[in-house]
Amino acid sequence: MFKPFTLQARLGMAGVLLAMLLLPALTADPYVMHVMVLTMIFGIFASAWNLVTGFAGLKTFGHHAFFGLGAYGSALIAINLGLSPWFTIWLGGLIAAAAGLLIGTPILRIRSMPHVAIVTLGFAEIVRICVANLSGLTRGEMGLWGIPQFEGFTLPLVGPVSFTPADKVSFYYLALALTVLVLLVIVRLMRSKTGLAMLAMRDGEDAAESLGVNLTRMKLMVFGLSAFIVGIAGAFYAHYLSILTPASAVGVDLMISIIAMVLVGGLGTVSGPLVGAFALTLMIEAMRDLENYRLLGYGALIVVIVMFLPKGLVTLRERFFPRPQEQ
Repeated sequence: MFKPFTLQARLGMAGVLLAMLLLPALTADPYVMHVMVLTMIFGIFASAWNLVTGFAGLKTFGHHAFFGLGAYGSALIAINLGLSPWFTIWLGGLIAAAAGLLIGTPILRIRSMPHVAIVTLGFAEIVRICVANLSGLTRGEMGLWGIPQFEGFTLPLVGPVSFTPADKVSFYYLALALTVLVLLVIVRLMRSKTGLAMLAMRDGEDAAESLGVNLTRMKLMVFGLSAFIVGIAGAFYAHYLSILTPASAVGVDLMISIIAMVLVGGLGTVSGPLVGAFALTLMIEAMRDLENYRLLGYGALIVVIVMFLPKGLVTLRERFFPRPQEQ
């Protein structure tokens, strides 16, 4: 069952949120802001994959397809139709959700999770190949550039807010707002009857079905919602960087990184994906000067954490600050 947050956990989350809000006041360095924005984008992606895998028990290895569909969908609509990115990011999420429901309808009826994992991975590879070869539309491996960024606006008591490559603070706060929104949606979902049904389905499909859970409908719902969230993350990624390539948006390396983030942070937990995204993104940036050798350190850290902290970094708190035993 989804455990309620303790007072200590609530205070910890409030402290982290306050620190994130105050970070630009401490340092507005563009590089630091850039790393934090990428961390939150990947954290949203990881949280959505954790929702479908960690909470619902659906083994899928093709979620990067929805990231790419959301990114390219939002970018192409903004470029060709001249619509605002504030509107197209939601269209990118809807495109990803529609693709998720389309591919999920036939495959999620299968009870064999290894088959589901392989089929979703194959679907993602089809999407990557299509994006790479439709050069007339996506410009293929040359990259889709000229993606419009978010329009600025004016906030009372704050003043003008602009989104430019030189000023990353606005992107930082927008990414933070999206991250908080996604977490609120996930927590609210997991505290509902639907969330309880998801956990029951994860722990035993036959038992859940005997209790009246419609497995196919439940799987499609969580799969579509997860694809929608990933699509929004991909759309934000596109309008933030203003350039897309098949490797960066739909590459299998991206999916491997997301899986590693969830496993390192803690599969089946709310904060685990964000912790993993923060830890691995910072580690990659810290070892950037090591060039190819950084992959050795990256892999070694994952192996060590999986061996000694199989439930992720979030379990460190329970080790050092265990909950008092109930009498």
